[in-house]
Amino acid sequence: VSSTDRIIAMSFPSSGKQSFYRNPIKEVVRFLDTKHADHYKVYNLCSEKGYDPKYFHYRVERIFIDDHNVPALQDMLKFTASVREWMSQDEKNIIAIHCKGGKGR
Repeated sequence: VSSTDRIIAMSFPSSGKQSFYRNPIKEVVRFLDTKHADHYKVYNLCSEKGYDPKYFHYRVERIFIDDHNVPALQDMLKFTASVREWMSQDEKNIIAIHCKGGKGR
């Protein structure tokens, strides 16, 4: 298993009216709980907005990066250290990473 097999990139998990044209949060939860139960951690790189981490069993880490901007080195080091630690805990562990649209950050 390569490391990219353990990384999911997606757009912001949304609720309300935004869920009609963006990733519906309940569907994201259903997918992750079905395919990767207890073995996923979500990384929110979106500085603009967040959501209740209880959706993802409190396995959410938020790194505030403004859209169309380069992240601070300190934030990147924090992110990579967290991912490394999570991935090393179990070979089944995966990460789901997102910003707003799923490609900008």
